[in-house]
Amino acid sequence: MAEDNNTPQAGAAAAEKPQLKFSLQRIYVKDISFEAPNSPTVFKQSFKPKVNLDLNTTSSKIADDQYEVVVKVTAQVNDSETGTTSFLAEVEQAGLFRISGIEGAQLEQTLGAFCPNLLFPYARECVDNLVNRGGFPPLMLAPVNFEAMYAQRKQREAQQAAENTH
Repeated sequence: MAEDNNTPQAGAAAAEKPQLKFSLQRIYVKDISFEAPNSPTVFKQSFKPKVNLDLNTTSSKIADDQYEVVVKVTAQVNDSETGTTSFLAEVEQAGLFRISGIEGAQLEQTLGAFCPNLLFPYARECVDNLVNRGGFPPLMLAPVNFEAMYAQRKQREAQQAAENTH
């Protein structure tokens, strides 16, 4: 005999399990900054850049099922020979996400890895545009593995928790 999925028990079980919902509501620049403290003298020498890149992500709950995720990219470029700062570009690329039906560690991973993966291409483009408008050659940032960054952060947190219990 075939099972009937429309039985009251099956319908009740489906109603108890929250439905997974994920949508990107908006992408926006939260903060942007560009400094070229040694221009125009920096343009007189050959450009031999040394790039220092800092990348960070944060998330915050805005409403019951709405979260803001921010990817902060800071690129400081110095002349490799003189150490003189060529430029400093900083971008906070943000997104507003509607997420429901995900909880605990899975929600944390979504906010810490999946959402930043969606936002990073926009941050890369913004940094590249800033640097180009500052009169410098484009700064093409390499793709970032936010899954690996998230895993490393969780590993560090676990090690710190283990050290604090001893």
